[in-house]
Amino acid sequence: MPFLFFLYVVSYIDRINIGFAGLQMTGELGFSNAVFGFGSGIFFVGYVVLGIPGAIVVEKWSARRAMAALMIVWGCVAAATGLIHGRPEFYIMRFALGVTEAGFFQG
Repeated sequence: MPFLFFLYVVSYIDRINIGFAGLQMTGELGFSNAVFGFGSGIFFVGYVVLGIPGAIVVEKWSARRAMAALMIVWGCVAAATGLIHGRPEFYIMRFALGVTEAGFFQG
């Protein structure tokens, strides 16, 4: 149970870390406030759209296998977020991060 609590804390930090990164990311990548706001919000589109299918996957597989798979994909997507160079990549990575986190929280 303590490990699961730790994972939920990491999930929360990962969800809000875009606010901290935005202080310098907007200037370095040349994003306007609208681009940054849309990219921050598109995370929740993926999160909401795949929340229920993520719960179904956790139910069909076992919780352990689903969590392990989601954690691996989530880590890869979170690491790849640091490699973005433009607006489309930012949108895609934020959406993908929302998709991967949706299954984790529902599970």
